[in-house]
Amino acid sequence: MTPHTIDMPITDLHPSPDDIIGDTVAGLSSTPKWLSSKYFYDARGSQLFEQITRQPEYYLTRIELELLESSMPAINDAVASFAHVVEYGSGSGRKTHLLLEGLDDPVAYTPIEISRTALVASVERLAEAFPRIEMLPVCADFTQPVPLPRPARETGHTLVFFPGSTLGNFAEADALRLLCSMRATMGPRGQALVGIDLEKDVALLEAAYNDAAGVTAEFTLNLLTRLNREIGSDFDLDGFRHRAVYSRERGRIETHLVSQRAQDVHLDGRTFHFAEGEAMQVEYSHKYTDARFEALAARAGLQVVQRWNEPRDWFGLRLLQPEPVG
Repeated sequence: MTPHTIDMPITDLHPSPDDIIGDTVAGLSSTPKWLSSKYFYDARGSQLFEQITRQPEYYLTRIELELLESSMPAINDAVASFAHVVEYGSGSGRKTHLLLEGLDDPVAYTPIEISRTALVASVERLAEAFPRIEMLPVCADFTQPVPLPRPARETGHTLVFFPGSTLGNFAEADALRLLCSMRATMGPRGQALVGIDLEKDVALLEAAYNDAAGVTAEFTLNLLTRLNREIGSDFDLDGFRHRAVYSRERGRIETHLVSQRAQDVHLDGRTFHFAEGEAMQVEYSHKYTDARFEALAARAGLQVVQRWNEPRDWFGLRLLQPEPVG
């Protein structure tokens, strides 16, 4: 079965060109300028990200897979049976495979993924591996409220799966909104399994986002390629370079595209000027302490009920559930 012949319905809420233009104009009109990282993941961006996860400097995916595999029996004990698993951003599905394999009789799986190509490819592989699990994919931006498809079988509860430390890609206010939306999605009896990257040596952190092979730089610049193709902007890829540095004060990697010269970019009948050396923010990657993460979750009405860390405390999985009312 090819990626374009998937034989199950896909709920398609993919952002329109007008949505992308609106977000991009808003970012280019701001001071400092920014672009939304959610548009990294076109087909090429998804491929490049998978290459990033295999770079020797990029520890996150490797150790999260190891942690998920080693902790799966305990995770299964802590999660109710007959779950409807809802994943925010499906990626390649490697982590999802471990989760679905290790849970007791999951009823359905709903990945919410902005890249249709990545969504279809992942669901096809998982459908073949788990024929008894109903696949209900949704092509959408998971940062917005998304109505969930209803499984044919009755489910015991909803388990939101949000691996990869993707939560760290959001500024604090946006991360809080996402956790509040997650709480609404899971319902009063639901749970969420969230991956968080923990604070560690700055050299390790910066190397992970500046791999020697230059794959991360290519991934970042591909965002401009996508915008040029899909909404008619005219970014000159040779006019920008990738830069990722760790801010101790803010506890995060800050990724920018830096203008190599004074230049103009045109979009939607408008002109946006870049000075030489001007940095345009494209992504954050927050690194957490337990205290910082638990405080953020509590503001969203969630509590951490289980914790699993890899042996060096580089990365953690946290099981959340709604705080009791009253």
